[in-house]
Amino acid sequence: MKNRILSKFDFILIACVLILTSIGITFIYSSGINSDGILVSNEYIKQCIWTGIGLVIMLSVALIDYRKIYRYTPYLFATALAVLVYTRFFGRYVNGARSWIGIGDLGIQPSEITKIIFILFLASFLDKNYNENQRKRFFFSLLILILPMGIILLQPDLGTASVFLPIFIFMCFMANVPVRYIMIVILSGFLTIFFTVLPIWETEIYHGSIPIIRALTNFRLRMLIIAASLAVTVAGILGQIFFKKKYFYWITYVFGIISFSLLASAGAGKVLKPYQIQRLIVFIDPSSDPRGAGWNIIQSKIAIGSGLLRGRGFMQGTQSHYRFLPQQSTDFIFSIFAEETGFIGGILLFAVFFCILFRIVYIMKQTTNRFGYLIASGILGMFFFHFIVNVGMVMGIMPITGIPLPFLSYGGSALLTNMLAVGILMSINNRRLDFKVAL
Repeated sequence: MKNRILSKFDFILIACVLILTSIGITFIYSSGINSDGILVSNEYIKQCIWTGIGLVIMLSVALIDYRKIYRYTPYLFATALAVLVYTRFFGRYVNGARSWIGIGDLGIQPSEITKIIFILFLASFLDKNYNENQRKRFFFSLLILILPMGIILLQPDLGTASVFLPIFIFMCFMANVPVRYIMIVILSGFLTIFFTVLPIWETEIYHGSIPIIRALTNFRLRMLIIAASLAVTVAGILGQIFFKKKYFYWITYVFGIISFSLLASAGAGKVLKPYQIQRLIVFIDPSSDPRGAGWNIIQSKIAIGSGLLRGRGFMQGTQSHYRFLPQQSTDFIFSIFAEETGFIGGILLFAVFFCILFRIVYIMKQTTNRFGYLIASGILGMFFFHFIVNVGMVMGIMPITGIPLPFLSYGGSALLTNMLAVGILMSINNRRLDFKVAL
């Protein structure tokens, strides 16, 4: 009986999670030590408690048949959306976003658990409609993406909302959605960011006047450009209907993406808070505000660079202990780790993370259940994006978005979500040879 239970656990995943959470607790403790060697924060104790709860959840979920949740995913998704709406209007403000609910010191971030529910519901939808019309299948999937992402953007929590995009892209690709449809999302996202950032760069950094870019900052000219792009898109649609020519499809495809991106960038300009705009500015040029918005990224790069090959040693980092680096236990935990363990420590940390990613790929290759396969692909996209963006953010090669480093950053909601994801992966691995969904 004991051996049967133990066989249901993936000890490679468990070992990786234990290593990462132990590192996280250790360096959260280190971040709480000031320059006089005095412990000024009890965050590491809270993280220990969250880790214990998370391990129980992870191991319990591993023993449950994940397929039994198949029929309930629509109800879970609807509940998650309702909670997000409630949070938007009645939640707590944390770091400029109304994204938390709770009582007293106890709080959770519903958008974190929504990522897992989104993966489960999208996986069930893509599986159930696998042989349906691909265009219809894609656009309904897109609606599933837009609903939670849109609500989270209104909180506003740009970092968490952005995580849904790679999850969606990974799952659609693995579900054999045509690449030309997936590219609509990728190109629209890229161009929206481009059209949003370009005017900011022109006015705040370049301090010049480039007529083409200036057109994006002038409301009337922007509306004129959007109207022209939409007119070409409509012409392409009519051309497809009446003339049945292939090039009309590509006209619609290209100008439809451009039209959407221009509209979305105009909306982003209205929704983005001043501090978010400032983050974009300092990403492009950190020296533009070295003592303000650029402070975090400058100090983070100093911390990582000062670690050199072997690091300064545990609790010997200057950037953290002298409090040069804000948010050092959350978004910038990797900066502390790199300063105190150096390049060698960073490489070892990368190895553990990639071990998790490769293990997920292995589980995907082994499972014969499409529902489980798609869930695993969504979790792969989530972990990959979190890791790449967080590390890129603290190195200064990506904008600061508030995305935590999985298993290391301080925070209960994110940690429990990641533990839950690993538990689901182990459940999928346990039943990798089962074709049918358990209803």
